[in-house]
Amino acid sequence: MPLRLDIKRKLTARSDRVKCVDLHPTEPWMLCSLYNGNINVWNHESQQLVKTFEVCDLPVRAAKFVPRKNWIVAGSDDMQIRVFNYNTLDRVHSFEAHSDYVRSIVVHPTQPYILTSSDDMQIKLWNWDKSWACQQVFEGHSHYVMQIAINPKDNNTFASASLDRTIKVWQLGASTANFTLDGHEKGVNCVDYYHGGDKPYLISGADDRLVKIWDYQNKTCVQTLEGHAQNISAVCFHPELPVVLTGSEDGTVRVWHANTNRLESSLNYGFERVWTICCLKGSNNVVLGYDEGSILVKVGREEPAVSMDASGGKIIWARHSELQQANLKALPEGAEIRDGERLPVAIKDMGACEIYPQSIQHNPNGRFVVVCGDGEYIIYTSMALRNKAFGSAQEFVWAQDSSEYAIREAGSTVKIFKNFKEKKSFKPDYGAEGIFGGYLLGVKSAPGLTFYDWDTLDLIRRIEIQPKAVYWSDNGRLVCLATEDSYFILGYDQDQVVAATSNNQVAEDGVESAFNVLGEVNETVRTGLWVGDCFIYTNAVNRINYYVGGEIVTIAHLDRPLYVLGYVPRDDRLYLADKELGVLSYQLLLSVLEYQTAVMRRDFSTADRVLPSIPKEHRTRVAHFLEKQGFKQQALAVSTDPEHRFDLALALGDLTTAKTLALDANNPQKWNQLGELAAASNNLPLAKECMQRAQDYGGLLLIATSTGDAELVKKLGEATLSEGKNNISFLSYFLLGDLKKCLDILIQTDRLPEAAFFARSYLPSEISYVVGLWRQQLSAINEKAGQSLADPKDYENLFPGLENAIAAQCYMQHELHNLPDASKAMKIPPNHERNPIEEVKAAIASGMFCYTPPSELKRQEKEMTQSEFGKGASKTVLTDDDLDLDLEGMNLDENIDTTDINIDEDLLSD
Repeated sequence: MPLRLDIKRKLTARSDRVKCVDLHPTEPWMLCSLYNGNINVWNHESQQLVKTFEVCDLPVRAAKFVPRKNWIVAGSDDMQIRVFNYNTLDRVHSFEAHSDYVRSIVVHPTQPYILTSSDDMQIKLWNWDKSWACQQVFEGHSHYVMQIAINPKDNNTFASASLDRTIKVWQLGASTANFTLDGHEKGVNCVDYYHGGDKPYLISGADDRLVKIWDYQNKTCVQTLEGHAQNISAVCFHPELPVVLTGSEDGTVRVWHANTNRLESSLNYGFERVWTICCLKGSNNVVLGYDEGSILVKVGREEPAVSMDASGGKIIWARHSELQQANLKALPEGAEIRDGERLPVAIKDMGACEIYPQSIQHNPNGRFVVVCGDGEYIIYTSMALRNKAFGSAQEFVWAQDSSEYAIREAGSTVKIFKNFKEKKSFKPDYGAEGIFGGYLLGVKSAPGLTFYDWDTLDLIRRIEIQPKAVYWSDNGRLVCLATEDSYFILGYDQDQVVAATSNNQVAEDGVESAFNVLGEVNETVRTGLWVGDCFIYTNAVNRINYYVGGEIVTIAHLDRPLYVLGYVPRDDRLYLADKELGVLSYQLLLSVLEYQTAVMRRDFSTADRVLPSIPKEHRTRVAHFLEKQGFKQQALAVSTDPEHRFDLALALGDLTTAKTLALDANNPQKWNQLGELAAASNNLPLAKECMQRAQDYGGLLLIATSTGDAELVKKLGEATLSEGKNNISFLSYFLLGDLKKCLDILIQTDRLPEAAFFARSYLPSEISYVVGLWRQQLSAINEKAGQSLADPKDYENLFPGLENAIAAQCYMQHELHNLPDASKAMKIPPNHERNPIEEVKAAIASGMFCYTPPSELKRQEKEMTQSEFGKGASKTVLTDDDLDLDLEGMNLDENIDTTDINIDEDLLSD
């Protein structure tokens, strides 16, 4: 396989000339030291300049992060070393380090040391724990020391590059260099160490426009890289990828294969001369510093080369060219496995691979593993890493049949092998830009994706889609096509293909009915696999989800990208890896997946058989799945969450279950919901009970009036009066015709103006009493205003027709005590068609109603008193129980506008 070096520019930061760059290991920060004396820190994720500060007014040629101290250490042309706290931007320390320009700074990875080099031809070791004491001076170069690099495999040794045309290798504690590498014809500007464990290499770049790779054990030059047109200013072995990056004053950065020394790519962003390159271990980010600013690029893919045999519990991965195996079965006894925590797996070295692994894949039965990279593939036995087959290929995929595989060669030729022997070869009509393995052989080309049968190479179907990955289920009935920004779930029907083939009904684009689209989801699949009919995957926003039957279930939210390795049914766990090759796992019950798969197939007998094996704490999740599939009755039987069960019972109209759950919860809201459902279902006794428990007085009043339950209205009036629910209480008594009680409520709630108008409309006999109370209240505020209120007993002339109104009150009270049978209700005229004044006059005239006006009673009383005969007439006391009037618009819980009072116009007119 050729190196798949996708190089994407992630950040462009224009600035003054950049002399040094660095990357923070934990924060998304890029540091740039500038020729103008400033330091900039960029956030390469948000693309924002987060910190900037002035160091001095001369060039800052070297600057490095010291993460464990929250420092930035900078060296400049004023010979000073300055230390800043990058959180507060305060200067922590400064001192004169050299007698000429400071060219380079490196931070020791474990000790409290920094090494600095200078144009004074010296290298110095500084100890910050000892007040920045200079612990050692390394002398030996005869010209400027341009750069130093610490050996990542031996932190006590370092190399230096000098304009005296040499590279020297030093040991901490020794006063002279261990040895000198001499081979460049001009001054050496830069040096770096190879990070892998298999090669003792150094790389250097010089003004002779050459890049040299050295074996520092044999002290020989093993390779010279030519091609740059100007001085070499920066060199770097990438710590993760098998590439060498070289930068030159010709404005280009060249990417070379570290094993074959082949030029893979040349980058020219038009920022003039390149001065510095920085890579970071554990990251694919590379920072380039230029005359006109800095650029951060992402080189290659971050997905690690790792594969898992789920049946055997073995994981194989590549660290550079070394293959290692981790055995999940060999976890320490008693080790507690927690979701999302790194597993303490036992690791065994399997040896070096002849090619640099870019991808590793087990075959379906786990017996073999293929390693791909550098345009080649090698198939090994997975247990002992014995070579079974090898060859050249642009791409390699396994078939669902463990003994078959396919390769894509240059020139769009696809070859199929069975038992390591070539079986067939063909060139697809539209070329082959990529191939996909699985139940069918997939070939990607410009028009889209084409599926072929592995055995016959018959065309199955062409689909106009450009997937980046294809995932088949074990039974071959489902397939996921993952594109850059979404994925499609398709169902594959083998029977349709067989029928069409046998009847010669295969069209130019294949069998149209071979696939049917089951779902489309706008999510990016990072890695995925099928377990039954469930597609489990990690997405671009770092979540583990699974798709089943059109529903997406989130298993976990992640704090970093993870890559799916496999699912082990016996452990009920999903295993994943991070880019540092740490192995993690999350619980995912096989019984849950089997149940959901059975439901999707409408195989409820299997679902019922699996259900008892699902722990109770997981059943509610299953019930939610059933509900979304439309199986609410089954969901109610499965769910263990009372809230969910209550909602389901309501949705199903199961009043009995809902009542039981409401009794257990004793929550007013639940009683309200159940009461509404009971009323809608015409179960009025249950509705009444629910509303009583929920203290839903408005609902009870509706029920009582709808069913003609006067006793309930009476109880409602009493209960609401005692609780201060004056609106409901007033309305209840009003409906019962207890007008005196209504008047009392108005008076008790200090609504005397409303009480006075109410009395004038419905209880004219009580006007004087209420006006007296109103006068008393108003006089306390304003005596004159209080006295301005007219009382009918004092100003009869101001209340014309009052005696007729009182007579009407008595008449209506008499009528209320003698209500007709309900069967005659339709013959009684409605209130708006009646005139009580005229009715009482007619009744008196006909002798059907006897009434003595108050004025006549007073006159008789006066006569009797004067003649000392009798004790006077007794006054008739009227009650409100016999009135049937309407006062629905009155709100007694807030200030009442007197314009809202409905005064009987007939009474006022008389």
